[in-house]
Amino acid sequence: MTTTAQQALEALESRVQACTACRLAETRTTVVFGDGTVDASVMFIGEGPGFHEDQQGVPFVGAAGQLLNRLLDEVGLDRSDVYIANVVKCRPPGNRDPRPDEIEACKGYLAEQLRLVDPKVVVTLGNFASKLLLKTTTGITRLRGQTYPWWGRTVVPTFHPAAALRSGDRVLDQMREDFSIMKQVLETSTEPKPADEPEQLGLFG
Repeated sequence: MTTTAQQALEALESRVQACTACRLAETRTTVVFGDGTVDASVMFIGEGPGFHEDQQGVPFVGAAGQLLNRLLDEVGLDRSDVYIANVVKCRPPGNRDPRPDEIEACKGYLAEQLRLVDPKVVVTLGNFASKLLLKTTTGITRLRGQTYPWWGRTVVPTFHPAAALRSGDRVLDQMREDFSIMKQVLETSTEPKPADEPEQLGLFG
């Protein structure tokens, strides 16, 4: 990534830290912007911060994050190799689902992160990220196990790690399959991104 793009990502983070665009600003402890290398070939997108993330300001640092780290290790990647973000940057109270207006208020930040990090593969963790990027109402159980072209990139949907922690080995095995798909895509070439890639909100329609 160029120095200019790095600076742009840092400037975006400063803007997000001061955001009051939705009700989540009233209850957050801290904004959870993102984590990882800005030169990442793969970007993971979750739903929103949980308790530990809200306390530390870093995504995926609790039990779900530990599982994510383990799955990365199994395909030969380290957390430092990837970039991790969420659909919403502030914790919904009680870890409830983010509401449509909260997603709407925050999605421009995510789109700009995607543009600046410019990953080859985007792994969506769970329903909210998958439905947002793919513009679908289809649930993650039916979406996963496949790849989807997306603005010259590839989206690989999989379950949120928290689902594997709740549901056990069956979901975990399916996540392992999806991580293997992600690794295969990383190791193959893709078509160049279109020259007319839209501005940030255009990514989500």
